[in-house]
Amino acid sequence: MKTRPNYLAGAAACVWLLIVGVPVYSLLSAALQPQDQYTNDGPLALPSKPTWANFDTVLHSGFPGYLWNTLVVAALTVALVLLFGVPISYAVVRGRGWWSGGVFRIFLVGLAIPSQAVVIPLFLIVNRLGLYDSLWGIALPTAAFALPVTVLVISGGMREIDASLYEAMALDGAPPARVLRDLVIPLSRSGIATASVFAALQAWNGFLFPLIMTQSEGSKTVTLGLYNFVSQYSDNVPALLAAVLLSAVPILVVYLFARRALVAGLVGAGGK
Repeated sequence: MKTRPNYLAGAAACVWLLIVGVPVYSLLSAALQPQDQYTNDGPLALPSKPTWANFDTVLHSGFPGYLWNTLVVAALTVALVLLFGVPISYAVVRGRGWWSGGVFRIFLVGLAIPSQAVVIPLFLIVNRLGLYDSLWGIALPTAAFALPVTVLVISGGMREIDASLYEAMALDGAPPARVLRDLVIPLSRSGIATASVFAALQAWNGFLFPLIMTQSEGSKTVTLGLYNFVSQYSDNVPALLAAVLLSAVPILVVYLFARRALVAGLVGAGGK
């Protein structure tokens, strides 16, 4: 049977492509334009003489340090989230009794608490621990706020594991730690990858915690660096957009490598 072409859906897809594609094109075009051409022709014009001078300006202004700090914070956040999130999710799924459901509900309540509401107590705790103006002072609260979603996603994936596999491991005499290592973690890779990407995104795009928990130039992250660039390069928009483009490349690379596991993990989170 012949299927009728859906012209309405095709037109909507083209409109959506324009909505998404035009800002990306203008970002790339402006980052490669000389400053005088951007002033005269605007961001939608094709670069008459593409130049890497804007990227050179950004790279020689301390921006690589911001990128490195953000990479460290993202790595610490993901490590902390997985270190605590995987065992907690396993306990929630395999636990017997009221306490496992209660722990899960406590983490769900954490989804409703905005970081702005508890930033002052968090600042006092971080300061008392001696972690103020350090990358740990950013990573710890970021991981704490990423943990509820992590438990939700990973536990959803773990619930999809067939109960007969757990029974087979139990009959084999495997202790819970071995079941977690040899069965649960390998079969929960999609959920773990989803939680890792989400935590990395939160750490990469975070602005409030780096703003409150740091002071010195050596502890600033990409978001604070871009915030400084707005005033520093307000008259050089191509350099500012080059910094935006450089800040987006690492997390885009992470998404490209993890996109299949990310989609599969999100599907698993809505399981039984």
